[in-house]
Amino acid sequence: MTVSEVQERNSLAGGSGAVGEALIGNPCQVTESATMVIFGIAGDLARKKLVPAIYDLAHGGQLPLDFDLVGFVRSSTDVETLLRQAVIAYARAPFDSEVWEALAKRIHLVQGSFDDTAAFAALATRLTELDVRHGKPGNYVFYLSIPPSAFATVCDQLAITGLNRGDSGWRRVVVEKPFGHDLASSQTLGAALERVFPSSSIYRIDHYLGKETVQNILALRFANGMFEPLWNNRHIDHVQITMSESVGVTGRAGYYDGVGAARDVIQNHLLQLLALIAMEEPVRLDADSIAAEKIKILSATELLGPLSETSARGQYGAGVENDVPVPGLADESGFTADSATETFAALTVGVATRRWAGVPFFIRTGKRLTRRTTEIAVTFTPPVHGSPAARVAAVSNVLVFRVQPDDGIELHIGAKRPGDGMHIQPVSLGMDFRSVFDEAPEAYERLIRDVLRADATLFPRREEVELSWQIIDPLLEHWGTFGRPDTYPSGTAGPASAERILSRTGRVWRPL
Repeated sequence: MTVSEVQERNSLAGGSGAVGEALIGNPCQVTESATMVIFGIAGDLARKKLVPAIYDLAHGGQLPLDFDLVGFVRSSTDVETLLRQAVIAYARAPFDSEVWEALAKRIHLVQGSFDDTAAFAALATRLTELDVRHGKPGNYVFYLSIPPSAFATVCDQLAITGLNRGDSGWRRVVVEKPFGHDLASSQTLGAALERVFPSSSIYRIDHYLGKETVQNILALRFANGMFEPLWNNRHIDHVQITMSESVGVTGRAGYYDGVGAARDVIQNHLLQLLALIAMEEPVRLDADSIAAEKIKILSATELLGPLSETSARGQYGAGVENDVPVPGLADESGFTADSATETFAALTVGVATRRWAGVPFFIRTGKRLTRRTTEIAVTFTPPVHGSPAARVAAVSNVLVFRVQPDDGIELHIGAKRPGDGMHIQPVSLGMDFRSVFDEAPEAYERLIRDVLRADATLFPRREEVELSWQIIDPLLEHWGTFGRPDTYPSGTAGPASAERILSRTGRVWRPL
């Protein structure tokens, strides 16, 4: 190995200022060499999330030695410039030209279309060349950053060229949501993937599970003795799970029209959050044990009815986004005036287990709402003992997991207001992750590294995905019997029908 090759490897391993040192004493370091192939490397997801995350891993010394990145593209024109600009714009770590140049030398492009077997043969040749050049065993990650409609075609081409298997090394495939648009299509997709790869080699990305706050749900529940005794229907009144966005879907009609908020967010992200909140403590904190407990919860989760009163859907109309007037969805490019695509969805589910019987879970998501936030709020039952005056003065304790934008945990309690008399008001005890811990890696950094380490803890299994569709499908069928969703002004908290979901039970949504 030449001096320049050693310097290149060290730069990838440690970044600027840490040449050759980042590998030493780093328990998270991935040491097994590998090559990642990204199908759709010039697309939005790869440019804004995947390649910047790979750069951040290189900058922090978290990539394997002899890591290569191969992009499968329709046209290779200006792709390297495009990726460099993406890293400058979207990477978490500051741009370091030395780190980028070392990484750029290990980026290779193969041109072709997904139905071009010759292009996949050329891909196989390139991967073999890289293995021989660097003495690698043939470990490949195939990242399908492409529409789900192309998953089966790409997997079949990988099988035709023998890239899905090998005498040495391992093969893993990563797929992005949506994992189908209903239960039947999800089952078809799962079968297409498992026709080519064993289930243990399939990694379904849900980037929300890579967020530190989400992972801290398990830490708070099972590493602290004070919460678990209260984590049941004797002490918890209800749970609210909210994901709101202040932006609309401008420019995404090709993906979003006909998909809607329930399919886009609730079926995957928010039902995964519910599973983590409600699951029993796993025997071990490993992938199989955690998946087993999540599957039990999703199996026990059911829509609460009547759906006309326990669910709501809406579509944003004209209004204001960040103090700027904006049109309604029906007036945006790519959407028809009579589009029935919902941009707001809310529903009520229950979990039919001894722990959660009788506790409603209220879930909502929407676009062009008041502000951007994602949180899980566990509301405890207010005191039922003591004097009537004390019960009236009591406030409900609420434990809030803030997932974004300000990651942290809050506990809302009642405290006496200074002055005469016993006047109780809610106060918040909060912990902001950024003020307590060092800067955490972005979700895609964590998830890509976990794929390279064969750690499937944060990746939903096929059964989890299909159970989630079983929960959502009846709601979509119910909505399909009606016309357009209710209209709500952009910049508000959503349609009035969503407020009625909780008001009928004497509860209210947490303010956005």
